[in-house]
Amino acid sequence: MNIAIRHVRTHEEFVQCVELQAATWGAGFSESVPATILKITQRIGGVTAGAFADDGTLLGFVFGVTGIEHGALVHWSDMLAVDARAQNKGIGRRLKAFQRDAVRAVGVTCMYWTYDPLVARNAHFNLTRLGARVSEYVPDMYGADTGSALHSGLGTDRFIVVWPIPPANAVVNDAVDRTDAPPSLAEWRTAPILNAGAPEDTATDLTSFDSAPPVLARVAIPADIFRVQPEGIDQAVRWRQSTRRTFQWALANGYSIERFERDLTGARSYYLLARTPPTTPTTH
Repeated sequence: MNIAIRHVRTHEEFVQCVELQAATWGAGFSESVPATILKITQRIGGVTAGAFADDGTLLGFVFGVTGIEHGALVHWSDMLAVDARAQNKGIGRRLKAFQRDAVRAVGVTCMYWTYDPLVARNAHFNLTRLGARVSEYVPDMYGADTGSALHSGLGTDRFIVVWPIPPANAVVNDAVDRTDAPPSLAEWRTAPILNAGAPEDTATDLTSFDSAPPVLARVAIPADIFRVQPEGIDQAVRWRQSTRRTFQWALANGYSIERFERDLTGARSYYLLARTPPTTPTTH
C-alpha cells in the first residue's frame, strides 16, 4: 500500500479526521477537536497532517498547535490517531516525523505531548521509538471523565513528554536505541521495583527508600492495561493509584525515566529510572 503523508487540505479530509477521532476514542468523546479548529490552526503555525491511501482514505492523522513558552517557540502535539486496520505499519512514526519537520521549518525547537503512563504500547512508542523524555506527571490532566471508554473509571493521569527538535542540518535518528547506553539493561533488571506490591498494594510504601534511594529503580505497569480493564475496573484503578503515587515520589526525589522495557509475553512491563544524587557544595 502506498501511503502519502501530507497536510490535510479539503473540508472532506478534515471531516475524516473528526470521524477517526470518534472511531478511536468513541462517539461520546468530549475532547474531540472539530474540523473548523483543525483547519484554522494550520493558518497560524499549527499542524494537521494525515496519512492517506491511494484512494484518499485517511489512515491516520496528527494535530498540534504552536505557541510561546518562556519566550521560545514550542509545539504541542495534541492528537495522534491511526485507524485500527492500519496500525503497526509505522504510520504513527511517519506522522510524527512529518509534524517535527513542519514545525522545525517555522523555528520550533521542541515539541510536547501527553500519554497515559499505564499504556505500555504508547510508552514503547514515545520513549523507545521516538526518544521523547518524560518531564512531568499530571493527575487527571483532562478531567476525571472524557466520555471515552478508554478512560472510563481510570481518569486521565498523564505524562508530559518533551521531544527536542534538532536543526535541519542535524542527523536525525527516528529509531532511538538506548540498548548500549550505560547502565546496561541487565543492571536495571536487578534494580528494585518501587511498586513491587502493585496492584494489590495501592498505598505503596516508599519510606524504605527515603534514607537510601537506589541509583537505579523500576516501576511496574500492566503489559496491557486494556486487557485489565474489561476483567475488572477495580484492579485497573489500583494500578492507577499505585503508579501515581510511585511516579510522583520518584520525580520529586531526583529520578528521571531513562528507558522502557516492554514485555509482550509476560504480565508486566517496566519503566527504568535513574537517580542523580544531589551535589554537595564544595567548601574552602
